[in-house]
Amino acid sequence: MSIVKLTTNNFRNLDNATLILHPDLNFFIGENGSGKSSLLESIFFLGHGKSFRTSKTENVVQFDQTNFVVSALNCDNKRFGLLRDTRTGSTEIKIDGVKHSKFSELAQNIAVQIITPESFKLFFGGPRERRRFVDLGMFHVKHNFSELWKEFTQILKQRNACLKRNIRGQQFDYWTEQFCFICNTIAQLRYDYLNQIKNELSKWLEILLPDYTDDITVSYLQGWNSKKDLLTILKQNEEREFEKGHSLFGAQRFDVRFQYKGLAVENLLSRGQQKLFLLALTFTQTKLIEQVKRVKPILLIDDIGAELDIHSRMAFYQSISEVNCQIFISAIDYQALEPIIPSDNNYNMFHVKHGKISAISK
Repeated sequence: MSIVKLTTNNFRNLDNATLILHPDLNFFIGENGSGKSSLLESIFFLGHGKSFRTSKTENVVQFDQTNFVVSALNCDNKRFGLLRDTRTGSTEIKIDGVKHSKFSELAQNIAVQIITPESFKLFFGGPRERRRFVDLGMFHVKHNFSELWKEFTQILKQRNACLKRNIRGQQFDYWTEQFCFICNTIAQLRYDYLNQIKNELSKWLEILLPDYTDDITVSYLQGWNSKKDLLTILKQNEEREFEKGHSLFGAQRFDVRFQYKGLAVENLLSRGQQKLFLLALTFTQTKLIEQVKRVKPILLIDDIGAELDIHSRMAFYQSISEVNCQIFISAIDYQALEPIIPSDNNYNMFHVKHGKISAISK
């Protein structure tokens, strides 16, 4: 899916506006604090039902307002809208005028990925950030993952309640059996998906980090010793789990390691190289979504000039010419976008200042 028209009302510092967008490339130029990130945030909110900048929705609404609206018209003339009211905490979702109650209804139609200066948390932020990245792709690529994960969450909650309250016997054994079955199912899905990532990633590394391709590895840790049966591990650690009051092994504990020559990439790659690796991972996931998804992915890149020199931006330009998705890129100035801007004028460009967004003539 590509967005051809975007409308925002009362969102952050943005003036209420309707933008006509390019199906492939859209650039937003402006100083820090001008509203560039807010514009990308509004698109992210439409795809995820939340912000990538704050967990407090009230921070997203303009100072003197109590609600905000983001809506979009896509290339198939389908309309999507989201209204959030901070007074009641309610959210109204509409698709072609029909109300829906779940954010997943939007996410099934809008597959949004983002790279920001904060995306380096994928390396430094611990397993939680890496789980979030992988499961975002799983949601779109493995169609049964969403429901499976909901079921897993409920089973984990029940098992943890038994551990916390020291409930043993038949009830605990039942939830442990259910837990093991669903953990193994999810682990296999993730294993398959990580193999897809590894196969696709090599293509993008050849473009973005050609001198490092052969020495970069992606390893999957499923959340328990893969050489042992999960039920056996749980039996061996039963007293320890009751003492801690929660499950110490399982699908909720999985991790992914990104390594260069056997060491964590953040320890050996420069900041610019790490960003190129992030781009390669994101393009990889975008491509996998495109291959199986009913919608064309949308990629948001905030502050493209940070950490990337002219040579890195040239490699980036080669990459975006090969990925089939709509891309939104923000930068402080025109110079930061060189040489990314296509010579054939096949793009739209906007200037953002004090929340006002205006189209720039090519």
